[in-house]
Amino acid sequence: MQEIPLYQIDAFTDVAFQGNPAAICPLTEFLPDESLQTIAAENNLAETAYYTPLDGIEADYHLRWFTPETEVKLCGHATLAAAYVIFRHFRHDMSKLRFLTLSGILTVEKKNGKLELCFPELRAAPITLPVGLAAAMGAEPQEVYKGDDGDRDLLLIYDSPEVILGLEPDLFALKAFAPYGFIATAKGLGNVDFVSRCFFPNHGINEDPVTGSAHCMSGPFWAKRLAKQELYARQISKRGGDLWLRVPGDGKVYIAGQAIEVLRGTFFLH
Repeated sequence: MQEIPLYQIDAFTDVAFQGNPAAICPLTEFLPDESLQTIAAENNLAETAYYTPLDGIEADYHLRWFTPETEVKLCGHATLAAAYVIFRHFRHDMSKLRFLTLSGILTVEKKNGKLELCFPELRAAPITLPVGLAAAMGAEPQEVYKGDDGDRDLLLIYDSPEVILGLEPDLFALKAFAPYGFIATAKGLGNVDFVSRCFFPNHGINEDPVTGSAHCMSGPFWAKRLAKQELYARQISKRGGDLWLRVPGDGKVYIAGQAIEVLRGTFFLH
């Protein structure tokens, strides 16, 4: 029987049981992919992340992310959560971490009381509203965009936060639009620059509470539309979460947030 340490971290919040929960499993070496997927399914969270140490020349750790159904190429909240675990429990001496991932080298840096992710910018190109998508979402978006990564997500622009809050999508119907996920967003009110909700039924996640990677596309979109390089975003899922963005136009999106530990234990692999 193998014992695997496990930490559950609520990301993009400083309040327990809000934000987006991620399971983090530090490993000395990766288990077989089947075992990694089985553990992620057992955890039944949006993401379970695993990391192993590297030599530190190009990166400090190798990081992988799994939903309950599949491995993914990019995940914001589980990267934030993994960095939180490493900084808090293992590397108090470090202020910046480099992760080798399926999306290349990603960094997380301590900055102004938060952890700031450096992620790749995804540019949004307008497309025609796919037939049936408005009905599946429960409201017709004003505009639809697709990221330049090709097949990850669609960005759906609505006219108010109230519309976003009221969305009750037909998740089964959304699966017909595989492989896409769906980022529903609108201009915010007050000090909130924009709001969003995210639905990924094709990845085994009906609604993701807070989606850091979605802001690789929504952040640059709203930065351009609002003519701002620094933005405050709020994901208005039931749990909710806060993200502080910088979009300096260098091909990167800097996504800052907070995190809090809510569970620590041991996973027994028989």
